Amino acid sequence: MPHTGLVARVLIDSPLPQLDHLFDYGIPPELTALVTPGVRVRVPFRSGGRIVDGYVIEVFDRAVIAAQAEAAARAAAAAQAPAPEAPFLGALSPLEGVVSTAAVLRPEVYRLARSVADRAAGNASDVIRLAVPPRAVRVEKAWLAARAAAVDAAQTDAAVTVPAAPVAEPVTALVAPFFAGYPTGRLDTGVMNRERLAVAAIPEVTTLASGRTVGRWAVTLAELGLATLGSGRSAILCVPDFRDQDQLQAALDELAPASAAEGTVTRVDARQANPDRYRAFLGCLDDRPRLIIGNRSAVYAPAFRLGLIALWDDGDPLYSEPLSPYVHARDAALVRREQADCALVLLSHSRSVETQRLVEIGWFTAVHPAKNRHPRVIPTDFQSEPDPQARAARIPSAAWQTAREALTHGPVLVQVANPGYAPMLACQSCKKAARCTTCQGPLGLASRNAVPACRWCGALAAAWACVHCEATSLRVTSMGTGRTAEELGRAFPGARVIIADGDHTVQQLGPEPALIIATRGAEPIPTGGYRAILLLDGERMLARESLRVGEDCLRWWSNAAALAAPGASVLLAGVGGALASALNAWQPEVFAASELRDRRQLRFPPAVRVASVTGTADDVAAALADLTGQVSAGALPGLDVLGPVPAENEQNQVRAVVRFGYASGAGVAHSLKASVVRNAARRRRPKSGSFVPTPTLKVRFDDPELL
Repeated sequence: MPHTGLVARVLIDSPLPQLDHLFDYGIPPELTALVTPGVRVRVPFRSGGRIVDGYVIEVFDRAVIAAQAEAAARAAAAAQAPAPEAPFLGALSPLEGVVSTAAVLRPEVYRLARSVADRAAGNASDVIRLAVPPRAVRVEKAWLAARAAAVDAAQTDAAVTVPAAPVAEPVTALVAPFFAGYPTGRLDTGVMNRERLAVAAIPEVTTLASGRTVGRWAVTLAELGLATLGSGRSAILCVPDFRDQDQLQAALDELAPASAAEGTVTRVDARQANPDRYRAFLGCLDDRPRLIIGNRSAVYAPAFRLGLIALWDDGDPLYSEPLSPYVHARDAALVRREQADCALVLLSHSRSVETQRLVEIGWFTAVHPAKNRHPRVIPTDFQSEPDPQARAARIPSAAWQTAREALTHGPVLVQVANPGYAPMLACQSCKKAARCTTCQGPLGLASRNAVPACRWCGALAAAWACVHCEATSLRVTSMGTGRTAEELGRAFPGARVIIADGDHTVQQLGPEPALIIATRGAEPIPTGGYRAILLLDGERMLARESLRVGEDCLRWWSNAAALAAPGASVLLAGVGGALASALNAWQPEVFAASELRDRRQLRFPPAVRVASVTGTADDVAAALADLTGQVSAGALPGLDVLGPVPAENEQNQVRAVVRFGYASGAGVAHSLKASVVRNAARRRRPKSGSFVPTPTLKVRFDDPELL
């Protein structure tokens, strides 16, 4: 089929690593006006009439490329230098068709996807799948029609109206009440100067004019976005989950009702129906500044003249992408900030160790409130109880007394570790943990009279017998929200008890007295704040096997303590040491600095970067051999390998952990990506004659739960 000499460079939408590069296709004459960078196309691939989807990344003229190559060859010959590689000028397969003329993949979004994928040895198409929602045809057609109508109207107006003088870009549209509580001019100047800031949130709640109570952090984040919008630029505001999105939306509706009414605020939410999500995404493609709020994928949203990326609570595990290439939203924001030259703000009550490292190396500037206002946190120790029965109780007597007095004035929060009734059961006789006979998962109780069931596969254990001693009786070893509500309901007769966890979503409460039993992160926000807060199960939370358990607990407790009413007490039960001291003095950065010092000595993240390599023993050995060869050549200094050891939950596979410095990250990622491509490209042909892929070599960078 003839084509025009124009070439479309296409990224194929495929998870196969060997296809993670651009392919050139000729543009037929009838598609010349339709093919532009960013549009979806269908292209032929290999033989057998296969047609695959892809995105046009670039359009160029072969004649121009040929002339440039010829000029470069002449210059190299004159300089007696090696001739550059000549471009391919042979016959090209033509594009099959254009799916839509909507340019949904902006160049800056592709550059970001390519960069973060290369950093994590992944595929750019996997990142683009997060950035561009699935197509909704009706929504897209309506959007294209509206844009065409707007263009026609603008051309008509231009034909009959004298052009107005160009309006100067607004420099700042800040109002006086913005950023109250912070040093004067610090945050607005940082946004305007495109700085990188690690901001400590003011730990309190605030009541809006509508009567709704939100965290003070939501108001600060909204003010940052509106300050950016007032300068004529867009802002991306990322939060971990829907509860945080609702608070931020309420703050924006309060501070900028006109912006919300005009559609300047766009919500990109994974909980939206696909047509709504795609409609919001298409709105972000318009050439006007807007505020974009959403969860971790919002960091990839297209934004006109991006001026700010802000993340609330960057230590939350919900920012870790569970799909390949597993890029954390904070890392994607760091890359995009450098590409877009915009401001980047990490706002939190408790600073993550990753942010602490960036502050210590001077990459971020720390900003604290003007006054050190924080909740009154009181660590309580069971061992100081004079009564042995009180020492065995779940709530210290001081905390119980505080809760009883506070209940006469308003709501009281009790934070516990686990949802459900009794999430962990054990044998009554030998005290061994009760396990499912089907999958060996832990047994638990959903309610008081429920049949024990597996928490992994859901299988009932009506006729359970202990595999160690053959006893048939079970005992409760841990209590969830349901069992805690029962016990505290008896301890505080007449009090209204409300459960808030993953199964019982409660976001707002009134000021009436009530006892709130909530899991971490699910605490509802009462009008005016809690009159007392009890943080239970601290020892159980700290018993989790994780490198991040200390900073996670400090973040959970800090976020809960920030919901306290002015002057209310926050009691931390059964936890002492550095964590209790940091919470009591409200100095999370001191604990983060201590954690970072320890990890530097042990070469643990984020002092170094890590990558896991999982596959068959031969495949892992080959991938590691490539790395160690570069180490011997001096190309990757400071790299060391742990393992390989048998991989968990994977038969006949092993896993190795590679540790390396940040300066070696690009080299390690390139080498491991080459190993992944080599492994994926291999095929074996059984007797049936069909091709079967070999076992996959899996690589994951910066896994937060790797160590």
